[in-house]
Amino acid sequence: MTLPIERARSRKPITWLTILGVLLLPAAVGGILVAALQNPTERLESMTAAIVNLDEPVTIDDQVTPLGRQLAAGLVEGSDDLDSNLTWVISNEEDAADGLADGSYQAVITIPEEFSAAATSAGQAISDGGGEAEQATIAVTTPDDGLVADDLITGQIADVAASTMGTMLSEATTENILVGFTTIGDQIGEAADGALKLANGARDAATGAAAIPKGATKLASGAGELGSGASSLATGLDTIAGKTREAAAGAAQIGSGLTGGGNQLQQSVAGTQQLVGAIQGASASAQSAANGSAALAQKLGALAQTACTPPIADQDECTLFTSLAKDAGAVATSAGTASGVLNSPKVAGGIAALPGSLSTIASSMTQAGAGATQLSGGLTQLADQGIAASATGARGIATGATQLSDGATALADGTTELATGIDTLATGTGDLAGGLRTASDSLPSFSDSDSKSLASVIADPVSSNSSMDTIFGPTAIPLLAAVVLWFGGLATFIVMRAHTARTLTSRRSSAALTLRAFAPAALIGAGQGLLVSLIVQIVASYDAAAWWAFAGTAVLAGMAFAAVNQALVALFGGVGRWISALVGVLAVATGLISTVPGWLSSIGAALPTAPAFAGLIAGSGSAVAALVVWGVLSLVATTLAVTLRRTTSAKAVLATA
Repeated sequence: MTLPIERARSRKPITWLTILGVLLLPAAVGGILVAALQNPTERLESMTAAIVNLDEPVTIDDQVTPLGRQLAAGLVEGSDDLDSNLTWVISNEEDAADGLADGSYQAVITIPEEFSAAATSAGQAISDGGGEAEQATIAVTTPDDGLVADDLITGQIADVAASTMGTMLSEATTENILVGFTTIGDQIGEAADGALKLANGARDAATGAAAIPKGATKLASGAGELGSGASSLATGLDTIAGKTREAAAGAAQIGSGLTGGGNQLQQSVAGTQQLVGAIQGASASAQSAANGSAALAQKLGALAQTACTPPIADQDECTLFTSLAKDAGAVATSAGTASGVLNSPKVAGGIAALPGSLSTIASSMTQAGAGATQLSGGLTQLADQGIAASATGARGIATGATQLSDGATALADGTTELATGIDTLATGTGDLAGGLRTASDSLPSFSDSDSKSLASVIADPVSSNSSMDTIFGPTAIPLLAAVVLWFGGLATFIVMRAHTARTLTSRRSSAALTLRAFAPAALIGAGQGLLVSLIVQIVASYDAAAWWAFAGTAVLAGMAFAAVNQALVALFGGVGRWISALVGVLAVATGLISTVPGWLSSIGAALPTAPAFAGLIAGSGSAVAALVVWGVLSLVATTLAVTLRRTTSAKAVLATA
């Protein structure tokens, strides 16, 4: 069944099948693109990637840290935030290269040998207080003939895994730093307490040092007096040494005299023994004399008595005999007394013991002489070695005391300065204690739970609530819809004429001819917009309000695009279709990414697809107005083109005859 619609570049009529094909083309193209590109991360398991782990684990604090193995495990396990994950294969370099070459793997992620060492280098540098930190890297390799978005998908997953691993390491490092702040703060607090104690001790020391000069002055005075006394002692000791030498000489003389006297006395013992014998003989003689004198006295007494008996014959004889008798009696008495004395036990015993006593005395005198001689040697030694050495020592004491006095004076001066310095030290240490306390109070202190929580935020301070589980954002569907509707309008006027072939001979007005050609294109554009909206709803599941706004904008855009494509073909013919195709390409190029050159972006913003794109993202009056304006202006341009084509020359008429 044919329709009264003229086919472009052909006299063959347009059928309902042709109209249906043109109507379904945007829906089919849009459906295919949306189905292929909508939420591709939900079907990641259809992609296979290999992991080549070359990492050598490192040992930190006696604990093996295999970060390459952990990263590989994280890639294989995937994330709880994603609905699916790639199909991962733990491989080696040779198998991975073969898999890329034959298409078995869409990507290969290589974890290098130094991954763990580099990843932990920053923490080690902080822990060791120095060292060079390195950034750990992983290599993502895709085949040269891989699909366009495969690199983006695998790269994004690898980046997320690396970022997660980096956040984990940063969190651990930051937690250690925060714990270190607390520890440092506590240690500085302890240092502040110690500095305060030092300051107090320094003040006490300053007080004590201030008392030292007075004591040192007294010490200097006492040392001076000690020096004078020691000097006097040395002089006195010299005198004593001299006198001791004199005493030694006297003791030597006494020893010599005693020894000589003892020898002489020992020699007189024999004479004494003879004397004792003589005395004993004299005692016996005295007794005999006493006895004889007594007998003589008796005889003389008898003679005197005879001579003196009266009559006295001779007085002189009487007197003589009486005197002689008296003298003889006296001699007898004296001789008897001497004999009694000499024969008494004490005198006789003493006289008998006299030689032994003299011998003992002589021996004692000899021993005393030897002792006196030894005393002389000892006194000499005492004088030369003891007293003289003491005098020398006393002189040394005097010299040392003088030096001590000078040193004590210097000590007094020095300790005065020391007291001032210690007081300054106490003040400075007090200031240090205050500064340390301020520093300790200024440093933050965190509990283990606070450190862990804060480190987590510092390691990943900014988060986004935007959906990052898809390659294409929420504007992908509006862009695809706008582009397929544009190419749907182009397809309409590839099949249909922009105006009737009887424009020159028709009796209708140019506007009526324009609207007559536009009407079926507008209906097709509206149908394309509605079908595309239905396909989008099946795939994207918009809510009712959003879908109605989307569908209304799509229907209006289909009609407006039909008008614009009609105008392009009416004005430029086949070149107009080329321009239309270029507009579609520009719409795609400027709608995919914001990094296009500024001049190209400006051209894209001026295209009729721009308000359609904006209106399909979020329905707005400005987008509707812009599409209406484009439609009206396009109809005016088509009317002008039809008007121009209704005039011709005779030559052109003859050429067609």
